[in-house]
Amino acid sequence: MSKIIIIGPAHPLRGGLATFNERLARQFSSEDHEVVIYTFSLQYPDFLFPGKTQYSTSPAPGDIVIKPIINSVNPLNWISSGLKIKNENADIVIIRYWLPFMAPCLGSIIRLIKRNKKTVIIGLIDNALPHEKRPGDKIFTRYLTKGLDGFVTMSTHVRNDLLQFTKSPIHLVQHPLYDNFGIKIKKDEARKSLGIPEKGFVFLFFGFIRKYKGLDLLIDAFEKMNPTNDTQLVIAGEFYAGEEALLSQMKNSRVNHQIHQHTRFINDEDVVKYFSASDCVVQPYRNATQSGVTPLAYHFEVPMIVTNVGALPDLVPDTLGKVCEPDADSIAQAMQSMLTFDTANFESAIKVEKQKLSWEKLTSTFLEVGNSIKFKND
Repeated sequence: MSKIIIIGPAHPLRGGLATFNERLARQFSSEDHEVVIYTFSLQYPDFLFPGKTQYSTSPAPGDIVIKPIINSVNPLNWISSGLKIKNENADIVIIRYWLPFMAPCLGSIIRLIKRNKKTVIIGLIDNALPHEKRPGDKIFTRYLTKGLDGFVTMSTHVRNDLLQFTKSPIHLVQHPLYDNFGIKIKKDEARKSLGIPEKGFVFLFFGFIRKYKGLDLLIDAFEKMNPTNDTQLVIAGEFYAGEEALLSQMKNSRVNHQIHQHTRFINDEDVVKYFSASDCVVQPYRNATQSGVTPLAYHFEVPMIVTNVGALPDLVPDTLGKVCEPDADSIAQAMQSMLTFDTANFESAIKVEKQKLSWEKLTSTFLEVGNSIKFKND
């Protein structure tokens, strides 16, 4: 049994990173490891946060130890947090890194933990460099990576970015399935609960709305495909950028009456409704590393359209959906072709593919990396 600490978002914070970290902690716990999540008492100052709130309204999970003590902008807190975690003498600390803004805080904490000369510190890297680049990104990421003993990522694109910052081995693992949102419900029941037509074909855009995710391309593509009256587009997710322009685009679209705006944060308990209601999930991203939407579509067994960027095409063979270019014409063609997609072949193929995306694979990778570094250091 190992003692493992995860540093990253978790309850009372909300969002995909928090959900992932909590599910990872549960997996380690199920394998009889001792696990604690150290999360943020302050993740972002309010003026830097693009959404409405950073905090979940759901009750705290009762089966995970979560300690919200880290203040991302207070250097004195970095010292106290780093010393506290150092004194835990964990076997492995996993640092979740997704944004250079977090590098000064996390990089400083890492360096204090290393003083115990016992703990192996592994970075779980979502983005070495962000989608929306800013001055100083490389300096901050270099500061963080120089403190890490090992690296795990879920994207070949991120692995290639990391090569700018480290010569250490980078271990690639596919994003595990999000299997903690319940089981699929009946399509008509899901649609009724969401207030969308119970008949016809439904395309779904799901997740935070940012410029790089290409929602504007999808709205154009939906109009270009000349959808029949029973074809619908559901947009489910909170605006993080471009709200005014996108709302205007939807309002002025000639198929506006077939676009359903659920533009708010989607609580975990409601995720099942959107995927159960849908016939196809569309990820029209302009650029990407990996996506947490893909494992959701896998879990709920919904075919996908993804653009040919980052690691998105890696998990979408022809049997599971369509890969297109990040422009409205190409997305429209893919959407049109999905109306006659071979669902019988999909149903058998998705069950085979799901077996490859296990949480056990991810936890075993962390343990193998930790043991190999300890052996090397000894």
